[in-house]
Amino acid sequence: MKTRPMRLAIIGVLLAVAGVSAGQAPQAGSSSAELEKVLNQMDTLAATFNTAEAEFVWNQYTKVVNETDTQSGKVYFRRSSKETEMAADITQPTAKYVLYQNSTVRVYEPGIDQVTVYNTGKNRAEVESFLVLGFGGRGHDLRKSFEVSFQGYEDVGGLHAVKLNLVPKTAKARNVFDHLTLWIDPARGLSVQQQFVEPQGDYRLAKYSNIKLNQSIPADVFKLKTTGRTKTVNPQGSF
Repeated sequence: MKTRPMRLAIIGVLLAVAGVSAGQAPQAGSSSAELEKVLNQMDTLAATFNTAEAEFVWNQYTKVVNETDTQSGKVYFRRSSKETEMAADITQPTAKYVLYQNSTVRVYEPGIDQVTVYNTGKNRAEVESFLVLGFGGRGHDLRKSFEVSFQGYEDVGGLHAVKLNLVPKTAKARNVFDHLTLWIDPARGLSVQQQFVEPQGDYRLAKYSNIKLNQSIPADVFKLKTTGRTKTVNPQGSF
């Protein structure tokens, strides 16, 4: 991760997603209608979305060494009138806490008692547009930033999920991710699995389970549990 552009690294931490689209081919004849149906369902969810929490397993594949690293834990989203906040409590294989709040990403590593701070600055809107993919973002808003296509249905954790392929419209965004794949629960309009693939072939696959919507989340979830000796560092470079 240290060798990648900072913006790519932090979006990867925030989203914990990426991957190569594979599997069932698009279903002929009904793709436009099916796509419109799932986008409408995502719009319906977005209209009432306040919070979400889920258990996750993130598999990060690095092509150059042909290795996959796995992390697991819980992720939380909370939306107010002004912004979306995200917290990821990574428990395996090493404890780490990621918090996105007030345009800033903070990564706390208890093992070395250090917080690394990144400010999204002028890229805030871009980061948040990726952040809410499948978790409270409007379905039709996807078309503002992506070419969206219906890729049929696939079974994900026992759920018959809608598969969407997203290709960024701008060259800037394609420098970060070549394409994205979302598996959407058609009944609730939220993401149960995500893949984002990077141009060089690296990817992260995220699987979500035990998803809870619009339930109360303790306020301390969105606070870093640091100590009196915690060191804070601010890496140089643009996000």
